[in-house]
Amino acid sequence: MLRYLTLFLICFYSICQAQDVHKQRQLNAVRTSATPKIDGILDDACWVDVPIATDFIELRPTPGRIEPKNKRTEIKMLYDDVAVYFYARMFDNPDSVSHELVSRDNIGTADFISVILDPFYDKMNGNGFFVTAAGVQFDAKYSQVGDEDPNWNAVWESAVKIDKEGWTCEMKIPYSALRFSGKDIQNWGLNFSRRIQRTNVQTFWNFVDPKVNGFINQEGLWMDVKDIKPPLRLSFSPYVSAYINHYPVNQPGIKNTTSRFNGGMDVKYGINNSFTLDMTLVPDFGQVQSDNRILNLTPFEVKFNENRQFFTEGTELFNKGDLFYSKRIGSIPKYYNYSGLNSSDKVIKDQTEAKVLNATKISGRTAKGLGIGIFNAITNSMQTEVEDAQGNSRNVETQPLTNYNIFVLDQSLKNNSSATFVNTNVLRQGSAYDANVSALLFSLNDKKNIYFVNGGGKMSYLRGATTSSGYSYNLKFGKQSGNFTWSYLQQYADNKFDPSDMGFFTNNNFLDQRANFGYQVYKPSSWYNQIQSWLNFAYSRRAIPGDYQSFGIETGAYVQYKNLWSSELNGNYEAKRNDFYEARNGQVYKAPENYGVALYINPNRAKAYNFGGNIRYQEQQLFKGRSYNFFFFQNLRLNDKLAFGLDLSFNPNYNYVNWATAQGNQAIFSRYDRRTVENSFDAKYTLSNLMGFTVVLRHYWSDRRNKEFFLLKPDGNLTNYEGATPTGTDRNYNVFNIDLIYTWQFAPGSTLSVSYKDAAETYETFYTQRYNRNLDGILSSPQNNSLSVKVLYYVDYLSLRKKKTHPAKI
Repeated sequence: MLRYLTLFLICFYSICQAQDVHKQRQLNAVRTSATPKIDGILDDACWVDVPIATDFIELRPTPGRIEPKNKRTEIKMLYDDVAVYFYARMFDNPDSVSHELVSRDNIGTADFISVILDPFYDKMNGNGFFVTAAGVQFDAKYSQVGDEDPNWNAVWESAVKIDKEGWTCEMKIPYSALRFSGKDIQNWGLNFSRRIQRTNVQTFWNFVDPKVNGFINQEGLWMDVKDIKPPLRLSFSPYVSAYINHYPVNQPGIKNTTSRFNGGMDVKYGINNSFTLDMTLVPDFGQVQSDNRILNLTPFEVKFNENRQFFTEGTELFNKGDLFYSKRIGSIPKYYNYSGLNSSDKVIKDQTEAKVLNATKISGRTAKGLGIGIFNAITNSMQTEVEDAQGNSRNVETQPLTNYNIFVLDQSLKNNSSATFVNTNVLRQGSAYDANVSALLFSLNDKKNIYFVNGGGKMSYLRGATTSSGYSYNLKFGKQSGNFTWSYLQQYADNKFDPSDMGFFTNNNFLDQRANFGYQVYKPSSWYNQIQSWLNFAYSRRAIPGDYQSFGIETGAYVQYKNLWSSELNGNYEAKRNDFYEARNGQVYKAPENYGVALYINPNRAKAYNFGGNIRYQEQQLFKGRSYNFFFFQNLRLNDKLAFGLDLSFNPNYNYVNWATAQGNQAIFSRYDRRTVENSFDAKYTLSNLMGFTVVLRHYWSDRRNKEFFLLKPDGNLTNYEGATPTGTDRNYNVFNIDLIYTWQFAPGSTLSVSYKDAAETYETFYTQRYNRNLDGILSSPQNNSLSVKVLYYVDYLSLRKKKTHPAKI
């Protein structure tokens, strides 16, 4: 009888424990009159008798498991009139703690501890502050859908120590880094997270269930924060930069070596408790990493990643509705006007980027959940230098002075739901056309956050010599939480909808249907930690006149194993389709049926040496066209300061068929072979958590070797081309880049950076068969070399005023 009673009590205790992990945890706020010293040594008297947050719960690899006592985490919190303070002890074997040194806003191969704060306790928005065991800071902003914005930066203090019991961390987060209300008594959303790198264990103080959609909405509570007032949030970041650029133009009257000196400033101002103004005046983006340019044989433009911090930090409101492609501002404008050039003119220097004169963001959210975002940027006109037949040179304006605007209203609703209005507006000086796009969006979740429905309608309006308007809508609903998830999506755009003046949009005139099904296993077994699987269907028609475009199926599975390696296998099938874009003249092309399979292998990245890659195979029915992709990467970490990475990619295509050229209004296609080789090498040497070097070298080579030409018939099929063989249709494209950057954070928020860049690009209409010949060719081609130095100094107005009020005594 006693045995059965014991078993019953054990089962009952286990059930209680399983239920406890889903219960929201709470921590009482404690005010301090003594400020702790931020040194990572937990011996300040103010930490005594402060409540401890412990018994963290695993997210991975075993969701719901309580951390063991010998690797437990203990955290304490204090606050005063100026900041929030954190005490963290992470018990562990000190010899096993991972502490790779990397640059700020990176984690690397290191253990970390973090605090996530939601001062308005709306369960939709928060800020995360991370510190690695090497003392490296990482901060991020979180939005209601769980997206992490690592480009958000704040100025705060931290320190770590590794001792015989594991490692410790202290943080001081000033109120100037946060937004919160002025209420006398407040409750803040709160969570803590810890990662043990070598075992890939990540735990949270308040359990984050992977089967539940969202992250911030699964937070704990910091109770009874009393009598704190939001400070004046005002900071200035003036900068100066100097550039030396060398390009061997070797033409009379044009200098091979040029130099310039820049100066400007970033301003951040807290308009009130909730809203912040960010402004950049005469910004300098010359040290941003180079775009990874490729040979594009498609009828659509390539979308590049945004690397300019001002356009990536705190832009979650402006990204609503996918109407904002920030590289339109200065970097990749849509509008070019070459009407001022004559047929006999020779282009001497074509400006491809417009200078950003200034940009401003105002964003925030009221106490009633209304998010407001206002964005404005102005770019200077672009001038192209041309030379006429008589040798006279002149400048032709190819893009006018342009003003870019976004306005967003985003109302938070119950159950992490929202309703949003977005408007983008592009105004150009002179006779160039203007563009306006508006959208109404909604996102609704049920009370248990299991089912959802979202969607919206959009309208574009272009006004110039002629006007046009178009519209689009999308509707999506499904199940987003649990092991089994599914969704259905319908998207529509008429043949005049065009948001591409400020957004990225390849084509319109479609009615798409998509159905997605997924099944995830989060509970580990004896041989795996996690399994994910999916099955997706896609069907597309043109909106006008409604004819068929495409049908495809994709399926796959992902497994993470006990040794922390993972693999993914997926396959796809696309039926014969009507391609209305490949011919570039409005004709339909009967694109062939194709299918493919891919295998991806990823290693345990905690290992000092790790490698992985993928193999992909795709086949077209026409001419049995085949495409292979072999990708291999390896990383070597010699020590905590020095690490290397090498990526190798080889992508040969055989007997593929696509558009090659045009003769009049006739589309000429070709059967061709293509090889693409991309190799990149990166290295970092980090001297400390405030100083380090990074270098990236990339060589990309891609060609096209035409073998046979065809004429596209009116019915969309191909027939042999009987005319003279088209010339100038082969391609041989090479890009070579070196980006070497040194950064030193010499004071909080202040940096000195030195950047060296080397760039070369060749585009030829003949091909060179061997890789080494292409590499020799690009290395011996004219190189654009630049060396820049930039100093940015952070000035906090409150600290400056305090120094003036209490001058140093001599």
